[in-house]
Amino acid sequence: MKIKRRVIGALLQWKNKPSRKPLVIQGARQVGKTWMMREFGENFYKNTVYLNFDDMRELHELFTPNLDTGRIIASLEQITHTKIEPENTLIIFDEIQECNRALVSLKYFCENAPEYHIIAAGSFLGVALHEGNTFPVGKVEIKTLYPLTFFEFLEAAGEGGLVLAAAEQDFARIQGVRSRYIEMLKHYFFTGGMPEAVLAFANDRNLERVREVQRAIVKSYSADFSKHIGHSDIPKVNMLWNSLPAQLAREKKKFVYNDMKSGARARDYENALSWLVKSGLVYQINRVNHPGLPLISYQEREHFKLYMLDVGLLAAKTGLDITTLLAPDTSLFNHFKGALTEQYVLQELKALNGDLPVFYWTNAKNSYEIDFIIQKWDTVVPLEVKSETNLKSKSLKSYIELNKPQKAVRASLVDYNRHGVMYEFPLYLMAELFKMIG
Repeated sequence: MKIKRRVIGALLQWKNKPSRKPLVIQGARQVGKTWMMREFGENFYKNTVYLNFDDMRELHELFTPNLDTGRIIASLEQITHTKIEPENTLIIFDEIQECNRALVSLKYFCENAPEYHIIAAGSFLGVALHEGNTFPVGKVEIKTLYPLTFFEFLEAAGEGGLVLAAAEQDFARIQGVRSRYIEMLKHYFFTGGMPEAVLAFANDRNLERVREVQRAIVKSYSADFSKHIGHSDIPKVNMLWNSLPAQLAREKKKFVYNDMKSGARARDYENALSWLVKSGLVYQINRVNHPGLPLISYQEREHFKLYMLDVGLLAAKTGLDITTLLAPDTSLFNHFKGALTEQYVLQELKALNGDLPVFYWTNAKNSYEIDFIIQKWDTVVPLEVKSETNLKSKSLKSYIELNKPQKAVRASLVDYNRHGVMYEFPLYLMAELFKMIG
């Protein structure tokens, strides 16, 4: 079974641009960058030239003499025994962070040879943090790949009808299969969106195999720490990474260094935290003290919450048992103070629009908190996440009375509805949020 990624549509737009620049695909390890590039080349080009700078160390020498694009293309043709035709050949530079000169060469392909179609990939563990990199700012397009969304998961699991009903906003049909949406959302909370885990689920619904895949991924991330960061920061990165489930299990999910280690100070962990965020393994959501535009100007960098890359990996790190998933009720959505549900909502927001400014809000006394506050164009939207169908929302009510927003969203398991500025929004339709609230 093959996985369909919606980002392929964005790649097609890039392919057909008259002013196309080399494209850099970023994202955490094992989110499917290599597979996606090769699949794109196979389906939309006559030929694909695939080069991996980690496995093929001899490629590094090709970029050493100079960065003349004509010479590079001729050398690549000789190495790969493939005629590179500008419009018909996709050139893939994988793990490009391993060769700084290859990364720099993208500037010259942009300026001197834009007719060649080049996609480069590198995880945040390399590209964003590679010491001494001269990143070709302004000379490349950048796209971030995230784990599979819930709708992509549904399609992989053979539930495309649920996706279609949502896309058509067929509310009668949606309500008729509401229990199926919820059942599949529970499976997504357990499986998450890492491609290998999704395939393990889609192939035979083997949840034990899914968990094995997730544990292997988490283990590989820990192994990556020692490869890509300074020796002195490795214990700090591990401590931050391993503290996330406990931090999210608290009622107030603001990250507290002292809860991780007695006497821990923010300045001692700045580099480690920055590394995790830039690697794509962790999302840092800062607090805003006022919902004004632009939101980023009101953020408080010392107050933040940390979430993981993927809800399934978070479930694995918390030791979520299969029996919890299979329970006939919806208690899973409230598992350890609703952290899985918040993680899921944030993950969907990121995948829908990676550049979307996302923060959280508290009032001056810290007595009320809105889980997420987002900026869409010139509108600030508070988004409160509710597990199950408990709709007591003192914080959201207080926010609306204080700030008079044009729109407010409460995401839960209730059916879609709108009254005044308030949108009641089903968790399982998060992919349609911006279409449905305008």
